[in-house]
Amino acid sequence: MREYQSVFRPDMLKDQVIVITGGGSGIGRCCAHEVASLGAKPVLVGRKEEKLKKVAAELEADGFASSWHSCDIRNGEQVAKVVTHIVVEEKRIDALVNSAGGQFPSPLKDISDKGWDAVIRNNLYGTFFVSREVYNQWMCDHGGAVINVIAAYWFGMPKMGHTGAARAGVANFTQTASLEWAHSGVRLNAIAPGPVASSGLDTYPEAFKARMKKRYRDVPLKRFATESEISAAIVFLLCPAANYITGQIIGVDGGLPLEKSMWPVPDHRKSTAYEGFHLDGVPEFLREAYIGSDEDLADLKKQSEENPS
Repeated sequence: MREYQSVFRPDMLKDQVIVITGGGSGIGRCCAHEVASLGAKPVLVGRKEEKLKKVAAELEADGFASSWHSCDIRNGEQVAKVVTHIVVEEKRIDALVNSAGGQFPSPLKDISDKGWDAVIRNNLYGTFFVSREVYNQWMCDHGGAVINVIAAYWFGMPKMGHTGAARAGVANFTQTASLEWAHSGVRLNAIAPGPVASSGLDTYPEAFKARMKKRYRDVPLKRFATESEISAAIVFLLCPAANYITGQIIGVDGGLPLEKSMWPVPDHRKSTAYEGFHLDGVPEFLREAYIGSDEDLADLKKQSEENPS
C-alpha cells in the first residue's frame, strides 16, 4: 500500500489534534493526510459533507483516525457550536490550519455586491471566526499553533481582487493576533502560495484554464507548486523546530513576486516537484503545459530518485 511520503519524522505530531478547515479538498485534504502520517488526528471542517466523508474514508483506508464536522465557516454561530463539539469530543486542539477559501475570476468592475461579500466572508471572516473560537474555547488556556493559508498577494491580484483584499486582511490579522495571543503560548503564521496545481483549478471557467496553462511560464521555477509542497511548509510551522517563529507570512511561490520583465528567466526544467501525497494528481488540463509529456515526467521522477535532496 502506498503511503504519504512526508519529509518529517513519522511520530513528530504524535497524539496531537489538528483542526483543518477546507479539509475536504485541495491543500486541506493533502495536509490532513500528511499530519495523520505523522501521528496526529486531523479534524476536518468544511461545508460539503460528502467531501469530508470521502477524505475521512481515505484516511481510514490508510489506517489513520480522523473526524469531521460540516460547517459554514462564514457563520459565526455555527463555528462556535462546531468548535465546542470538537473540544468536547477531542478534549484538546493542538493546532488549527485555516485552509478553507474560495473565489472566482473577475475584474473588479464586474464584481457584484453579493460576489464581493461571498469571497470576503469566506476567506477573511471565516478565518477570523474559526481562529477566534479555537482561541477562546481552548488555546487561550493551553497554547497552540495557527496556520493561515492565504496567497501571494503582495503586488496585486488582477481578476482576483476580492480574494486579494481578503488575503491581505488575513495577513494583517495573523500579525495582530500573534501579538495579542503570544502571552497564551499561541503562535500564528501564514503560508502564501503562488500558483498551485490543485484539484480546485478544475472548477474554473475554460477561459481561465487556458490562461493558467501559460501562467507557469511567469514563475521563475517554471512550474506550479504541488499540494505536497504547500503542506510541507504548513507542517514545518507546526513542528517543534518552528517554536520561535510567529507573526510571519511565508511565501511558497516559486519566486513569482521576483519576476521581472527586464530579466526573463529562460524556459527550463531544473526544478523538480516534491510529490509526497500518494493520492495527489495534477489537473488533467494542466498536465502537458505544466509538467510536459509523460516522458518528461518520467525523466523528472528518475532525476529525483537518482539525486535525492
